[in-house]
Amino acid sequence: MLSKTTFSFLKDLKANNNRDWFQDNKPRYEAARAEFEDFISKLHSSICKFDDSIGSIDPKKTIFRIYRDVRFSKNKDPYKTNFGAHIHPGDKQAVHSIAGYYIHIEPGGKSMLAGGAYQPQGPWLKAIRQEIDYNGKEFKKIINAKSFNNYYQLEGEKLKRPPQGYDADHPDIELLKQKSFLAVHYPADKVVQSADFLKHCEKAFKALYPFDQFLNRALD
Repeated sequence: MLSKTTFSFLKDLKANNNRDWFQDNKPRYEAARAEFEDFISKLHSSICKFDDSIGSIDPKKTIFRIYRDVRFSKNKDPYKTNFGAHIHPGDKQAVHSIAGYYIHIEPGGKSMLAGGAYQPQGPWLKAIRQEIDYNGKEFKKIINAKSFNNYYQLEGEKLKRPPQGYDADHPDIELLKQKSFLAVHYPADKVVQSADFLKHCEKAFKALYPFDQFLNRALD
């Protein structure tokens, strides 16, 4: 489980986002990160029960660094105020080019579980639209399934007009207008800190699996 101690560290980091405070509290960070690494390792094993494509992935390598790249950002805070990981079957550079299982832990109701295609690059987006064009009924069955809707809502920007090559009266035109195909679930802080959160994540990601599979199949 993820303890109140880890949440407390992230809350304090948000209030003291500077290098001096971070160095003074480095042992707290290391303890919180170790707890998150242990959780991700267990979560990886849970996901492998239904998705063996991630079996060879090192769970520790799916975790994002807490250090922010501030070179081109107006926000110069040096540290992220969350722990995050993206478990997927591609290499680390494929984070935005393959669907997987994303977990973001942040106090204040900002935690999320997510998956799908976030702002996919042109070739993948084109392939996803083509897959929906060919198999729209299958995709709608996936996103309308009770198991999926128990957790997720679809988010992402949409085109105002039909994408090139598709008519406005296409039966799935609203889906084809999507620029991202992102499924997001926002668990409350009390859920994240509960003893059952690992099981909660396993059930949520199992419900996400068919959605991810459909999007990744477009790459074949």
